[in-house]
Amino acid sequence: MSLASTTGSSRTSVRAGRWRWAWRRLAADRLGFLGFVLVALFIAAAILAPWIAPYSPTQIMTGPRLGSPSWAHWLGTDQIGRDLLSRVLLGGRVALTVAFATIAAALTIGFALGLAAGFGPVWLDNILVLLFDAVRSFPTIVFGLAVVTLVGPGLSTIVLVVSVTSIPIYARIVRTQTQALRNADYVDAERVMGAGTLRILFVHILPNVVGPLVVLASMDVPLVIATEAGLSFLGLGVRPPMASWGTILNDGYTFIRNSPWPVIAGSIPIVLVTLGFTFFGEALRDIFDPKLRQDT
Repeated sequence: MSLASTTGSSRTSVRAGRWRWAWRRLAADRLGFLGFVLVALFIAAAILAPWIAPYSPTQIMTGPRLGSPSWAHWLGTDQIGRDLLSRVLLGGRVALTVAFATIAAALTIGFALGLAAGFGPVWLDNILVLLFDAVRSFPTIVFGLAVVTLVGPGLSTIVLVVSVTSIPIYARIVRTQTQALRNADYVDAERVMGAGTLRILFVHILPNVVGPLVVLASMDVPLVIATEAGLSFLGLGVRPPMASWGTILNDGYTFIRNSPWPVIAGSIPIVLVTLGFTFFGEALRDIFDPKLRQDT
């Protein structure tokens, strides 16, 4: 067996051992494992929503108006007889789409800007930090109102608004980590040995930045979902008849004197998703950050 194949198999076994250790640690954390289960159920329900929803989310008069939960309608019906369970499932699909599209865009752009600010010249760092502060000075809802006025409401508008306001958060994390690592002894040794900037960035700095970013992204998912629901509740997000947890809540509050079930149906998934991603994110933080491990 060649040295290269031996080294490759050794690295593979090390990675497998790390994954097994991470899984055992997650399984030992009750709240973290509960969060993992809730997150997995949410993702599965959102992906499979078109196939497991008992009715079309836009089909009216599938039952009585503002009906209570029954065997035919597990969460009841809304003011025009649409099945609330179907609308909640499809609303979860919308929430998942917005959350992952938003965080993917914010992570990608924030990572690039954070590396530029942390590893670049001082003048570039000052300009980017000023830009980050300027963007974060606008509340998300106020910024959303301005964008909606210009381009109109819709799913793409929510992704744009939340992505732009989230970019500085990820960029600052990457900037801080990069500045802390750029003058580390092993990085200086790489420079002396002739390593280029790209190798230093992607081989030595990137692996140390990924952990905090993954933890932050997992904890930001419920924040993005709540923002999407809030903007949709205000009429700035997805447009009817598309299902959204925010529009379900909006309709529910309009008719809350007649039936509480639309409000309950729209609130419960937001609460469960928030708890799930929060518990799961805290468990990931303990796994990725050696300083917080209780067994060391």
